[in-house]
Amino acid sequence: MTLLAPKPEDLRPEETEGPAQGRVPDNRAAGTPESLRRDLSRILGDSKVLHTIADLVKYASDASPYRFVPQVVVIAEDVADVSAVLEYAHENQRQVVFRAAGTSLNGQAQGEDILVDVRRHWAGMAVLNGGARARIKPGTTIGRTNATLSHYRRLMGPDPASSSVCCVGGVVANNASGMTAGVTRNSYKLLSSVTLVLPSGTVVDTADPQVDEKLLRAEPELCAGLLDLKHEIEQNQELVSRIRSKYQLKNTSGYRLDSFLDGGTPAAILRGLTVGSEGTLGFIAETVFDTVPLDRYKHTAMLFFPTLRDAGAAVPPFAEAGARAIEIMDGNTLRACASVEGVPSDWADLPQDVTALLVEFRAPDEDAQRRNVAAAHRVLAELDLVTPVDSVTNEFINDASVISTYWHAREAFMTAVGKARPTGTTLITEDFAVSPSQLADACVALKDLQRKHGFDAAVAGHAAHGNLHFLLAFDAANPRDVVRYAEFMNEFCDMVVRRFDGSLKAEHATGRNMTPFLQMEWGPDATDLMWRIKQLFDPAGVLAPGVVLNRDPNAHLRGLKSIPSIEAIADPCIECGFCEAVCPSRDLTTTPRQRIVLRREMLRQPIGSTVLESLLDSYGYDAVDTCAGDSTCKIACPVGIDTGAMMKGFRHQRHSAREERSAARVAKSYSAIESAVRVALGAADHLPDRLLEDVTQLIRKVVSPDLMPEWLPEIPGPASRRLPQTDRTTATAVYYVACVNRIFAGPDGEAQLSLPKAMVALSNRAGRPVWIPSDMGGSCCATIWHSKGYDEGNRVMANRIVEKAWEWTDEGRLPFILDASSCTLGVKEEVKPYLTPKNRRKHEQLEVLDSLRWATTELLPNLEITQKSASAVLHPSCSMRHLGDVEDLQRLAAACAEDVQVPVYAECCGFAGDRGMLHKELTETATVHEAEEVRSREFSAHLSANRTCEIGMQHATGRPYYSVLIELERASRPRRDAS
Repeated sequence: MTLLAPKPEDLRPEETEGPAQGRVPDNRAAGTPESLRRDLSRILGDSKVLHTIADLVKYASDASPYRFVPQVVVIAEDVADVSAVLEYAHENQRQVVFRAAGTSLNGQAQGEDILVDVRRHWAGMAVLNGGARARIKPGTTIGRTNATLSHYRRLMGPDPASSSVCCVGGVVANNASGMTAGVTRNSYKLLSSVTLVLPSGTVVDTADPQVDEKLLRAEPELCAGLLDLKHEIEQNQELVSRIRSKYQLKNTSGYRLDSFLDGGTPAAILRGLTVGSEGTLGFIAETVFDTVPLDRYKHTAMLFFPTLRDAGAAVPPFAEAGARAIEIMDGNTLRACASVEGVPSDWADLPQDVTALLVEFRAPDEDAQRRNVAAAHRVLAELDLVTPVDSVTNEFINDASVISTYWHAREAFMTAVGKARPTGTTLITEDFAVSPSQLADACVALKDLQRKHGFDAAVAGHAAHGNLHFLLAFDAANPRDVVRYAEFMNEFCDMVVRRFDGSLKAEHATGRNMTPFLQMEWGPDATDLMWRIKQLFDPAGVLAPGVVLNRDPNAHLRGLKSIPSIEAIADPCIECGFCEAVCPSRDLTTTPRQRIVLRREMLRQPIGSTVLESLLDSYGYDAVDTCAGDSTCKIACPVGIDTGAMMKGFRHQRHSAREERSAARVAKSYSAIESAVRVALGAADHLPDRLLEDVTQLIRKVVSPDLMPEWLPEIPGPASRRLPQTDRTTATAVYYVACVNRIFAGPDGEAQLSLPKAMVALSNRAGRPVWIPSDMGGSCCATIWHSKGYDEGNRVMANRIVEKAWEWTDEGRLPFILDASSCTLGVKEEVKPYLTPKNRRKHEQLEVLDSLRWATTELLPNLEITQKSASAVLHPSCSMRHLGDVEDLQRLAAACAEDVQVPVYAECCGFAGDRGMLHKELTETATVHEAEEVRSREFSAHLSANRTCEIGMQHATGRPYYSVLIELERASRPRRDAS
C-alpha cells in the first residue's frame, strides 16, 4: 500500500434516490463466472480474457440505444483465437458476438454471453495493383485506409460519417455506405473477396482459385444448401423481380438475397451474403476491396431553402446535373449543429422550417471541374433560396477550409442533436430509403408522424439516394415513453413499407430495432428464405442471435439503455465512440467513451452496492490515472466533450487540502526543483540504467506511482545551464525557453546543437532576432500542475507566467514565443481559468505563439535552404493538433527534407508531460502502430517540436527524435558553414 495512494471513495457519486432502471445487479459484481473464465483462459491464455465487472460494463454500451452486459470479453489476436472461441461455443451451447469499433447504431456489436473484441489486434492493410485494390484487416478504420490510399489517388467507396473511427469489418458486416456510395460504390459492389471464419471454424478465402473445391470438402451441406436456395429463388420470377427492385434502393434489411442471383458458385454467393450479415454468418477476418478514384477537384455549396419540401424538390435537378453528394439537413439539425466548432453560431437562430442542401460536385481534372461548375450554376439559377442569417451565402465554392466546415457540420448530425437532447434521454437513430422522387413527400410524412407522437426530431440524409436519417429522444426508464416510442415505430414502418414501398434500413443494417418489422418489408416467403440461410450457416445458433432475425415482436424494446446524469462536462455524450480511435489508452485500459459508460453505471447503482464498490476500485487506475489528459478526444468528438478535463477534475477531487498546499509550495519553489532535477540528470549520466530503474521503482512503491517518475533509458542528460546571449533592444519577439528544454538536453546531449541555440541562430539569420529573459528560472507553463489536477499549484504558476510574460514582452508589445507545443497550449489556453481578473486582462493582450508558427510565418520566408536531408518522419503532438500547428510542422519539415512522412497512426504518444514516466505502459501501447510504421524504413531525421513527446517517441521506436527547428537550422546554414 502506497503512502499517498488515491482513495477510491473520493470518486464516489453523491447519493441518488435509489437504484436506477437497468443497473447491473449485485450478483454480477464478481464479473465473469469462474468456470467460464477458467475454460477460456485455459484455451486462450489469461491475458486474452477480460473478466472483471468493469471490463464487462465498459463493453456493454456502444453507439446504439441498447445495452447488454456480456458474460466475458475475449481479446482475439488471430484467426486461431476466433476459431477456438467458436469451437468452445459449439461444444458448450454458448453464443458469440464480434465487436470492432462499436459504432453500430442498432446494437449489432452487443451480446449477453461471449463478446469478442476484433479491433485491437486486427489493424493493417496492403496496397495492391498500384492502389486499384487494397487488402484490409477488419480492425482498420476507413479513415486510416483512405489516408494510405490517398498517396495513390484512390480511396474506399463506402464513406460513412463515422469514417474516422468505424472499422472496415463493421462497414462490410453492416453494408454501411455513407454520403456518396449509393448503391454502386458500397461494400456489396466493391468487395472483391473476403476471408470468413464460419461458425463451424472453417476458414474460407473467396479469392483462392480452389475455394469452391475446398469449401465443398469442408462444408458439403452448406454448399448444397446454397445451390438449392439459388435454384429455388431463380424459379420464382415474382420473387426475382421483387429482389431486383428492392436493391435499386439502398437496402440493408435482412440478408442480401441478390447474392443468389449475382453469384454462380457457393463461394461467390457466400461473398455476397457476408455483406450486411452483421456477424451472424461468420467472422470477417480479411477483405480485399476494389478502390475508387480520388477526385480532388471539389465544388461545394450549402444552400438554404424555405421549407423541407422545397429542398427535397431541388434534389433531382442536382442529381441529374451530376452532383456526387446531396445531403439534406432540416431546421432542427441545422440549429443543433450551431454548437459544432467552426459552424456559424447564427445557425442557432434559423427559422423552424428552413432546410439546407449540402451539394458537392467532384472531378478528376480542371476540365471536368469547369463542366461541373457550369452544370451547378444552371440548376442554381432556377432555385428559390433564402438567406435567413448573415452566414448564409448560397454559393458554390472551392475553399477547402469552408468545405471542411460544411462537412464537419453534416457528419456531426447525430452527436450535435444528441448533445441538444433533454438530459437523461436515450437517443434513437434510424434510417430508411424511398425513391428519390418521393423524398419530399417522405420528409413531410415523417415530420407529421413525429409530431403526432410528440417527437420533435431532427432529419438529415443522403438525399440523392432517397436515404433519410432521423433521431428521436425519449426516456427509456419511463414506461410511458417506451410505449409512445413503440407506437411511433409501428406506424413509421407501416408508412415506409405500405405508402412508399421503401427500405426500412438503408445503410445501418437490420439491427435489433428492425428485426420485428423485417417480414412487413420482405413478406413471409423472402423472410423464410433468410431464416433458412441462417440455419444453413449457423445451425447451432452460436452467432449474434436476434440481431438480424428475431421472432419476438417486442425485441426492439428490450435492452434499451437508461442514461443517468453524470458530470456536466460529459453528460451530453451519446456514446458514439468517435473519441476512441485517438485515445492513447484505448489498448491499455479504457477509452473516453468507456470512462463515461463506467461513470454512468456508478450513477445507476445504489450507495453500498457491491457493483459500485468494484467499479470504484478499478476506476482510479483504469480511467483516471492512465488518461493522458491530452484532450484529443475533444477534437475527435463532434461536440467537443473533453473527457481528459473530466479525468483531471477527478484527480483534483482525490487530493486532500494538505496535498494541494504541498503542490502550491512546489510551484513557489520551482526554481530550486528545476536546478535539482538538472543536477540529478547529470549524476544519472554516470550510473547504470538498471540501477536507476530499480531505485525509482522502489520509491514508486513507497510514495506513489503517480508522483514518482520511473526511470527510462531514453531520458536524456541535463541541458546546459547557459543559454545563448541575446539583446533585448533589437529583439522582435521574446523567446521563452520551456522548462523541459531548460532541463533536458537533446538526444545526443552536448554533441547536438541545443534547441535554444538553434532558435536564436535561425531568428538572427532570418533578420528576426529574439530575446531570452535571464530570469526564466522557476517559471513554467503550469501544465505539470494542470495535468495532475493540482489547482492551487496551477493557480500559482499560471499567474506567475502571465505576470512574467507581461513584463518581458513590454506589456504585450512583443510576441511571446514558446518552444514546446504543450507549453504553448498551456500558456495560451489552459491557464485562463486560474488567472486573477487583473492577470486575465493582461493575458488577453499577450500574443502567445508557438515556435512552429513563428518559424513558418516569420523565419522560413527569409531563409535560404542550402541542404536537405533525404527523408524525415514526423510526430505531430496532440498539442499541435489543439493549436492548429500540424501544417506548420509539415511545412518546416518539407523545407528540410526531400521526403516527409507522417505515419498513418500518428496520434498522441501518451507521454503527456511526465505521465509517460509515471506510466510507461501508456506510451508503449499508445505508440505500437506508429512505432511499427517508423521502424519499417530508415529515415534521415525523426522530428517533432515537444521535448517530452520526443523522449516518448524515442522510447517507443528506439530512434532519436528532436525538434524540427534544429533540423531547419542545419538546412539553412550558409553554404560556407554547411559542413
